[in-house]
Amino acid sequence: MAQVALLRYFMKRPLPLVLIAVMLAGTPLLPAQTQATSASGASASEDTVVEEIIARVNNNIITRADLRKAREQLFAEAQQQQDKTAAEQQARDHEKDLLRDLIDQQLLLQKAGDLGISADTELVKRLDDLRKQMHADSMEDLEKAAQAQGISFEDFKQNMKNNILTQRVIGQEVGGHITVTNQEIQQYYDQHKAEMERPEQVRLSEILISTQKTDVVKTEKGETALPETPSPQVAAQAQVKADHVYQMLQKGGNFDDLAKKYSDGPTASLGGDLEYFKRGTLSMELESQVFDLPAGQYTKPIRTNQGFVILKVTEHQTAGVPPLKDVESQIQEQIYVTKMQPALRDYLTKLREEAYIDIKTGYLDTGASPNETKPIYTTASTTDTNSNKVKKKKKLGVF
Repeated sequence: MAQVALLRYFMKRPLPLVLIAVMLAGTPLLPAQTQATSASGASASEDTVVEEIIARVNNNIITRADLRKAREQLFAEAQQQQDKTAAEQQARDHEKDLLRDLIDQQLLLQKAGDLGISADTELVKRLDDLRKQMHADSMEDLEKAAQAQGISFEDFKQNMKNNILTQRVIGQEVGGHITVTNQEIQQYYDQHKAEMERPEQVRLSEILISTQKTDVVKTEKGETALPETPSPQVAAQAQVKADHVYQMLQKGGNFDDLAKKYSDGPTASLGGDLEYFKRGTLSMELESQVFDLPAGQYTKPIRTNQGFVILKVTEHQTAGVPPLKDVESQIQEQIYVTKMQPALRDYLTKLREEAYIDIKTGYLDTGASPNETKPIYTTASTTDTNSNKVKKKKKLGVF
């Protein structure tokens, strides 16, 4: 579970630009420079394995092993989805673009270097957030937890750092030039009202004071059942605690903070958030109370089979088409993403045309531009085994 949590933390970390997930999802972020074994080193030992270079992007290389790892991660992520069949089909459809994604990433990381963009401070913050989320006392404990699950912590940190760098480059160079006007938002709203129609629903948060001292159990039929009926003393103690929490709320206490501190529910660390509920999905007792409340209000402690629960209505959505003010931010984001996709691809095409990219025969960059500059090989390329860098076109490109 720790391995899945670590991987999902990286892949699902909220990004400032939604399109990054669209363009780069499923691509393992590479170190800034992949090292290949030199030809002279290969001849020195029969045991030396020479990495097959399949692409050169300016002074960086992409190996067949990099492409293989990208494919493995793509299909591993598909296996984590609920609808595995659909996810695997999407993975197969995306497989042809993996080399494109690896080249995209190298270009963005190189651009970050050119722009002097740093990720060090943000990296430290995100790692500390992850440490807290994984309930690790120290960064060393987090590293040990990763290693115990076969995850290279250094690779993980590099991946996270590269993710930050690509976010910032795209935000600065592409996202910063995209605008969404009020007229576009209104037009989108008018044209998509039918799609936005929704039933009445509430978004709830809970503070649960449990009366159960042991976990739920499974019956012979596989059904969930409470392990025992709490004693009157246990129930009384739970009610006193629930009443105390309710009094703190009445005095202005923050619901999320109190949930994190006192709730026994599974979402306590999230401030008690329970997502959305439509009419008919809750018990009659709970439904009659929460659907009568406006957003921001909460119930008194309610006795349930699990204990005493205080429910807060964080959102109360009426049935029908929501007013524009309620969905304006979502519409703005949708239009932004729609504009971002072609803008980002145009930007990456421009970076390709300014770079020296060479693809090995048999491999395809689906994002290639017909205006790319190909490196020019000279006779020196067959004799100078120590030259690893691509020189400027004026001096002839030599690998």
